[in-house]
Amino acid sequence: MFSWIAEPKPFGRGLELLGKPLNDGRFSGLFTYGSGRPVDDARVFGDPNQDGSDYNDRLPGYGRNAFLRPDYATTDARLKRSLYLGSRLKLKLVGECFNLFNRDNQRVTIADDGFQNGTGQFIQLDNRIGFKYFPASYQKPTNFLKATNAYAPRQIQFAMRMIF
Repeated sequence: MFSWIAEPKPFGRGLELLGKPLNDGRFSGLFTYGSGRPVDDARVFGDPNQDGSDYNDRLPGYGRNAFLRPDYATTDARLKRSLYLGSRLKLKLVGECFNLFNRDNQRVTIADDGFQNGTGQFIQLDNRIGFKYFPASYQKPTNFLKATNAYAPRQIQFAMRMIF
């Protein structure tokens, strides 16, 4: 994260006539970047190890937090200007822009139980030889960890405040 504030006063001594309307502005910005966060989605729904729980089994070869979600980056900017309309009256104008460059920050939606897409579905086949089961099969979905949503696009807002 990186933030900055600038209050330029381009017209100083000798140029008070230009300085009155053009000074007293403030520019600020915020840049945020985050790499993709790990997600514990190498889970298998079903009960391949037959321990009575459908939510604690993983695909073979994948540990905890084996996958990453998409990264996130955004730039916000703000312009504030004060206008003096007399000795006791001041008008403040503000313009703000969120996600200035309109970056598509994709998001993987998480469900109530913590998962939207499972890595694989465990399908238990009822094939027996005596009292032993044949191994079941895993099916990997085509939409695994595919972004299904996005964070907010560019948003611009304006405000005006009068101080008296």
